[in-house]
Order: sequence, then C-alpha cells, then structure tokens
Amino acid sequence: MNQKFKKCRNKEEKTIFMENKENFIEKDIKNAKEILERMNPNQKINYHTILTKLISDWKSKNIRPKIMIHSCCAPCSTYTLEFLSEYADVTVLFANSNIHPKAEYEKRALVQKEFIDNFNEKTGNNVGFIEDEYNPASFFQKVKGLEEEKEGGARCTSCFQMRLDIVAKKAQDLGYDYFGSALTLSPKKNSQLINTLGLEIQEIFDVKYLPSDFKKNNGYSRSIEMCKEYDVYRQCYCGCIFAAMDQGIEFE
Repeated sequence: MNQKFKKCRNKEEKTIFMENKENFIEKDIKNAKEILERMNPNQKINYHTILTKLISDWKSKNIRPKIMIHSCCAPCSTYTLEFLSEYADVTVLFANSNIHPKAEYEKRALVQKEFIDNFNEKTGNNVGFIEDEYNPASFFQKVKGLEEEKEGGARCTSCFQMRLDIVAKKAQDLGYDYFGSALTLSPKKNSQLINTLGLEIQEIFDVKYLPSDFKKNNGYSRSIEMCKEYDVYRQCYCGCIFAAMDQGIEFE
C-alpha cells in the first residue's frame, strides 16, 4: 500500500487527510530538480528564482498545489504565508523539539497558532496548522557529540535535517504535493544549506521539496512589518539551549 494511505494519528490529521484526498490523483506537479538540472553546475543557485519558476508552472497549468511548510516560529511564517497563500493551499507544521525550555516552546507554538488564526481572518485564507509532538530528547540525540559546535555549524545542520525529515514525512503521509521550510526567511540561516538538505531529503520520501529563499524580494523586511501589524512576539534567540547559552541568556 502506498505510504500516503497510512492511518492518521489523530482527529486533526484525519480531517486534513480527508480534505486532501484529491491529491492521490496524480497531478502534473513540477519537481524543482527539473529546473536545477538545466542550470550551469558552477552557478550559485538563487532559490527564490527557482520558486518563482515553479509558481509560473503552476499558473500555466492552473494548478493550486498543497504545501506543508515547517515553521520554526510565527515571525518566520509571516511573509512566507503571505507570499505562498496567493498561489497554493498551505499548512504550517510546527515541529521544533529543539526549542528550550518547554515554556518557551509552548509560547512560540501558541503565538504561531494565533498568528495563523488572525492571518486567516484578516485575509480570507485558510492556512492550516499542525503541531508536532514536543520531544526534546530526540533533538539532543540528534546533536549528540556536536554540543560544542558554534552556532551555524554542524549542530545546526543536524537540527535543520531533523525538522525537514519530520515535515517531509508528514507531508507524504497526508498527501501533500510539496514540503518546505520558512527557515529561509531568516538572514541568520544558511538558505543554500537548507535547500540542499531539502533536495536530498525529497529523494527519500514520496513528496517534492519546495525550494525557497523567503528573505529575498524584501521578504525579511516585510516580515518585520507584519510582526508589527499582527503584534507577533519576536524571540531573542533561535531556540535551542546551546544558542541561548552562546548569547548569554539565562533561564529561571
């Protein structure tokens, strides 16, 4: 049996699964690799350009794909959702077991859901929201041996990979056309690396990766404006205990 037909774990996922049943009919959905393979291998890739080419293809075929986007926090989802929801049906997966402490995780999850609710009400969109299990032990296992790495190094790479794996599997199980991440909105994150990981991960799952560089086209500036418009909490550190320690943040 196709893995897409696996039993959903809870009522919320079952509802989304039923809404996406039409995805099990094959669509002519373009794979970003088709575009990348025609490029000069020595050329630095502009992933925002790749995304706009995919969007042009959807529009030419009158396709509105279903996309599951991993979001690390509400601020990174702001412009991401404003941009994507014009062309696609989007669901946010909040999968961030790296966030420490639990109270901070719960705050960010709540703010994320509230932003989506407010965004939908204001714009008339219907962005979905799924909160994944909070399992910090899985994060610590993933980065074991990398605790002393600097921010942006091998530990962050493992963390990106962990969360992209989660969103890819969830997107596959629920019948989405693409999976991706709002992480590329942040100027502090390596979008080249994130996209490389995403394209590698799509080879494992039966779902296509959506390349992006959401900070481009004034995306990051727009996200700051939207945080003010929606009164969105903007955290002062990435999320994990190691990033917090690097910045001298102390927890009670």
